[in-house]
Amino acid sequence: MSKKKRRDIPKFQTPIFETHCHLDYLDTADLESTLARATDAGVVQIITIAVSADNMDKVYDLAHSSPTIWGTQGIHPHEVASYTLDVERTIRERCADPRIVAVGEIGLDYYYDHADRATQRAVFEQQLQIAADLDMPVVIHSRDADDDTHSILNNFSSSLLKRGVIHSFTSSLSLAEFALEQGFMLGFNGITTFNNADNVRAVVAITPLKHILLETDAPYLTPVPYRGRVNAPCYLPFIAEKIAEIKNCDVEGLLSQAWDNSLSLFFEGSI
Repeated sequence: MSKKKRRDIPKFQTPIFETHCHLDYLDTADLESTLARATDAGVVQIITIAVSADNMDKVYDLAHSSPTIWGTQGIHPHEVASYTLDVERTIRERCADPRIVAVGEIGLDYYYDHADRATQRAVFEQQLQIAADLDMPVVIHSRDADDDTHSILNNFSSSLLKRGVIHSFTSSLSLAEFALEQGFMLGFNGITTFNNADNVRAVVAITPLKHILLETDAPYLTPVPYRGRVNAPCYLPFIAEKIAEIKNCDVEGLLSQAWDNSLSLFFEGSI
């Protein structure tokens, strides 16, 4: 049986901002090709995300390797055992660098439970405090931890002025509504194209355009019609196309608003 032909990546006039991927998890020897394919697809700015003490240096170096790449610094909930005072000092120092645009990826993950939940909460709070102290936005991971994510963010509602984004949003409508009321962005990726993701599409449907960010989370979560391949920023047009379909809006208009949202959150309006 012949394989179904995959569609070409759609081309749009409006530039696209990739707000969440992991370039150091891709083939870094082929970084030039990855960036060229992204540019060809209209993806002209990329934020690559730190997750551990081991990869923060790589992300920092990548953010200084190209004018189109930016970075974050932070410890993912899976990696909280690596959080030390030295790591905290590094995050604080590097957040003063103009190529570092957020504290993240931070948060809670009770689905995999790779780390003690009390430690996850404590490290999440410590990194939220860094962001509050430095007036930085945050990039949040939350999976199967809605109640604690809600409670902790509510405790920081008066001090975390830049807010941030809950990325790869797969949580409940209730957490989405709270986050939107608090002024957070929601990040959507290839999950929006998956057959079994009606819950995510329901959140997309209620999220105002001014609160939507586009991301791939590459190399994970490759969108239809390229599932099975390693994900990359060049596949963002498929995600934009799907979100525009859900929102019943023009895809160019969605891309324009998502671009403005990215600049507003991470760059105070302009790069």
